[in-house]
Amino acid sequence: MKIAFLSTFYPYRGGIAQFNANLYREMQKEHEVKAFNFTRQYPNFLFPGKTQYVTDKDVADKIETTRCLDTINPFTWNKTARLIKNENPDLLISRLWMSFFGPSLGYVNKKVMKSGTTVVSILDNVIPHEKRFFDKGFTKYYIKHNHGFLAMTESVKNDLLSFNPKAKVILRPHPLYNHFGQKLNKQDAQNKLGLDPSKKTLLFFGIIRDYKGLDNLIKAFGTLDESYQLIIAGESYGSFKKYEDEIFAISNKQNIKTFIEYIDDSRVTDFFSAADVVVLPYRTATQSGITAISYHFNVPVIATNVGGLEETIKHEKTGLIVKENFPEKIADSIRFFFQNKSIIQFEQEIDLLKKELSWEKFSKDLIDFSKSLK
Repeated sequence: MKIAFLSTFYPYRGGIAQFNANLYREMQKEHEVKAFNFTRQYPNFLFPGKTQYVTDKDVADKIETTRCLDTINPFTWNKTARLIKNENPDLLISRLWMSFFGPSLGYVNKKVMKSGTTVVSILDNVIPHEKRFFDKGFTKYYIKHNHGFLAMTESVKNDLLSFNPKAKVILRPHPLYNHFGQKLNKQDAQNKLGLDPSKKTLLFFGIIRDYKGLDNLIKAFGTLDESYQLIIAGESYGSFKKYEDEIFAISNKQNIKTFIEYIDDSRVTDFFSAADVVVLPYRTATQSGITAISYHFNVPVIATNVGGLEETIKHEKTGLIVKENFPEKIADSIRFFFQNKSIIQFEQEIDLLKKELSWEKFSKDLIDFSKSLK
């Protein structure tokens, strides 16, 4: 099968690009795949981070791509559609994770569909975590110009069906990342990060945004005893000062270690190797790439019961689900985790789950679904 894959790839960084690279490599084993990429992904006002691009410290798969789509230049939308049609692909895959991409990607999809190519979208989000006035219109336009969809959680599937109840959609969970290498010895990793090896170690990892609920985790941590330590690692989209104020207000603030910066791929292993458990105190969510990284390193996850997180975390097997998103409930779950089940048992359950969440299975199911749409 000839496949065109229009999304973000190297030199862009982040979880979406990493996901796409893994899927591209898997599909490439049995199909002819050509990747089409952005010349401009976000305008600056939509990207509050330091850079959209990989650095020398990132472990980036340098997928060869045709960079052609500028999301805010409609002249490039026609050009991109023409380049894809010239390849005469059987299938075009695109991805939606922000409504902002709806007009540019939707336009390309529309043009390519007219040439007889099957068009399928991988949906990360349909209803965004941080809402903007254009969300509904842009998303509706994008959804209209697809033959079928792959959602990674039931909540995203339901959001799609709220826009189009007749949409053809399959549900497949987020595969596990496998490009970060092997887990390190825990004490060695903790020493590298300046942690106390005698303490129970919690990790909050990833881009820091309001909807991720870090403030609630800090308040919860403030109620724990001196046997715990918390790592906060990730770039803050917006000021970190309010979180600094929360940390300053708790009595055990000396047990919080912060790394408020983008964590290069080469350092990801250190953080997950040092942690006993990852905590996701999110206020809203669909799925989380952090869960996929955690499971790669056999690290259990404690997460609030929002969006699709409950679908990827098997309660009391691969982690814990906090039923109510309050600091005291998060703290109760953290205590329960360390008091009632050994970490080894969680790791054994994660090993079983890994077999279900392979890139091979995800790719095969996506291709088989696309063939069924003919």
